[in-house]
Amino acid sequence: MRLSKLVGKRIKEIPKDAQTTSHILLVRGGYVRQVSTGIYTLLPLAKRIKSKVEAIIRQEMNNIDGQEILMPVVLPSELWEESGRLHTVGPELLRFSDRNKKEMILGMTHEEAVVHAVRTDINSYKQLPVMLYQIQTKYRDEARPRAGLIRVREFTMKDAYSFHTSQDCLCAYYQQVHDAYENIFKKIGFKNVVSIQSDPGMMGGNTSHEFMAIADCGEDTIFMSANGEYKANRDIAQSCLHHSIEKKLPLEKVHTPGKKTIDEVAKFLGVPTSKAGKAVFYADGNDNVIFVVIRGDIDVNEVKLKNYLNTQDLQFATDEQIRKIGCVSGYASPLNIDFEKTRVIFDQSAAKEFNLIVGANEEDYHYKNFNFSREMATVTDKIDTVDLAVVKEGEPCPVTGEPLVLKRGIEIGNIFQLGTKYTDSMGCSYLDQKGKSQTMIMGCYGIGVGRIIASVIEQSNDKFGPIWPFSIAPYHVHICAINSKKPEVKQAAENLYSKFLVEKIEVIYDDRTEKPGSMFNDADLIGVPLRIIISPKTLDRKEVEFKTRDGSRKEFIPLESITEFIKAEIDCRSQ
Repeated sequence: MRLSKLVGKRIKEIPKDAQTTSHILLVRGGYVRQVSTGIYTLLPLAKRIKSKVEAIIRQEMNNIDGQEILMPVVLPSELWEESGRLHTVGPELLRFSDRNKKEMILGMTHEEAVVHAVRTDINSYKQLPVMLYQIQTKYRDEARPRAGLIRVREFTMKDAYSFHTSQDCLCAYYQQVHDAYENIFKKIGFKNVVSIQSDPGMMGGNTSHEFMAIADCGEDTIFMSANGEYKANRDIAQSCLHHSIEKKLPLEKVHTPGKKTIDEVAKFLGVPTSKAGKAVFYADGNDNVIFVVIRGDIDVNEVKLKNYLNTQDLQFATDEQIRKIGCVSGYASPLNIDFEKTRVIFDQSAAKEFNLIVGANEEDYHYKNFNFSREMATVTDKIDTVDLAVVKEGEPCPVTGEPLVLKRGIEIGNIFQLGTKYTDSMGCSYLDQKGKSQTMIMGCYGIGVGRIIASVIEQSNDKFGPIWPFSIAPYHVHICAINSKKPEVKQAAENLYSKFLVEKIEVIYDDRTEKPGSMFNDADLIGVPLRIIISPKTLDRKEVEFKTRDGSRKEFIPLESITEFIKAEIDCRSQ
């Protein structure tokens, strides 16, 4: 490719709406152009990178017996009605009516569509297990697109779906996909990707993992042990809090006039907030009240709570709802309440702490020296004790005991064990060896292709531009012809460019008559791994200058042997 013909100009200025490194460099380097909020055109350089990423993904999916298909972007809403997701997914699912008044959606994920395909064409255990995958455009009507290709509305995704006759079969295949994902991200050239336990969210199922590219601009919070043995998304992360072992003091009712908040009560009584029991009330969609008790210095992780209650419909209870169950807002207590009117859940932090302060269910009064094992001894069968805590950096790791480290990450892939969430509701079954109908067990596996392009830049760049890994670089070699107005430079550059094309070397050639500074700035913004500089000085010595984009190597190579030298470099880096 001649740079003079390349569509996508380099830009000197930092785009006003770009804040992350990848967004800035993708715009400045002529990789993408915004069409609308969260919607981008991929220009030739980005399209070449995208194609290489997809080729790596295809190879690994095919290696684990994946079969590629292509499902529609536009889907009838009746499929989502079948699965039960049509009315549970929010406005991010774009709905519309076609000219025949048929309700349609733009696919943001394709579980329903693939189940429709499988239930049509697979009916026997002999055809299972099977995995189908696609690389397809998706649309999510994202409320707050940001960071260029990292959070967009229209995007390309590889989504795969496997179908099995047993949970054991799914678990074994799930591990194969996990290994394939690690291979994919290694081949792409990521410097730091971690697989972490995660919350399945709207996808459903009990087991899921996310693959996080570690980056400061990442929206996801990851908690890790220092040695990497423990890794978890903040939504499910746990810690192992220390609890002081104390003598249980007598329960004592104390006057706390006008003191409602944890901070107010703790300060008034001269104790740290960790010695207070915080009462937090929620109500579900059926107006059932959930009373959570947690240590005063810890917040409730609502994702954990929703998962435990198996509901996404949860909000804070009103003062009226709190009064109806016999509690006084600001002075609420788990003591002497009607367990028929509310569900009481103790976080382990409050259940294991000694001599807590809790409310007395009486205006201006609290209890001192509340101990769960003593005060709740007669009603423990009516109380759930689970982990609902928001984890903080520095808290002890539940595996190693060492302080947890907080990292930021960009989710570039995810895998889920879905079970029968979709196959059961949509009637996707097969006949077993005895001719009996059984529901298929399902897994799903996604990779965000566009996010990968941006995430690689976040991990591999300098102040001048991206430093592309060889495997996905738009071109492998960049020829810079300095002072190409001189016939000998022009001729040497043209000859070398022609040789590279004959040898099928992926080369971009700066054939313009730009000044060296401008030429090198553009080369840095394009970020091709290998660079050859031809100038009057090098030609006087019958040499060319060879440099790597990452600055690790610089040397002069005889002009007559540069083609073989570059071929050897490419062979070495391609292994």
